[in-house]
Amino acid sequence: MHRILIAEDEPRIASFLEKGLFSHGFTTAVVADGNEVVLMVQEGEFDLLILDLGLPGKDGIEVIEDLRGQGESLPIIILTARDDIKDKITGLESGADDYVTKPFRFEELLARVRVRLRSSTVSSVNNDTLLRVGNIILDLRTRRIKVDGRTVDLPAREFTLELIRKVNI
Repeated sequence: MHRILIAEDEPRIASFLEKGLFSHGFTTAVVADGNEVVLMVQEGEFDLLILDLGLPGKDGIEVIEDLRGQGESLPIIILTARDDIKDKITGLESGADDYVTKPFRFEELLARVRVRLRSSTVSSVNNDTLLRVGNIILDLRTRRIKVDGRTVDLPAREFTLELIRKVNI
């Protein structure tokens, strides 16, 4: 199950996104402050970030620049009311993977989310955080095991115990 961080300070929009994504099988978390976004992404719990640019604490562009400056490759979709071409260029050049303007159709956003998740899954196969043995892939960053196309999320305790067991073998 993919985990999506929604960075949106408008409660109605955040709730709409959370419910819509949940109904399509995604796990979500919502934050309303740019500083909090950076902290949550650093914990490595998410597969994608939907980011409003007009956040308190730290503007969305600053969030992107901070994350990309730290080497974070998490896919980022900007979702904002800023529809000026200069804003779009700035967002994409700062490191966002996609840019969607409000008002938006949920179906289009959902399609863009799926494309970004599919792209990041393909590109993460060469990531140093992946351990591969036969048809089993362990992602050290997200604490997930993939076996024959099936994904299993491991709680932190199980993940730690499994690593300790593997190291002691």
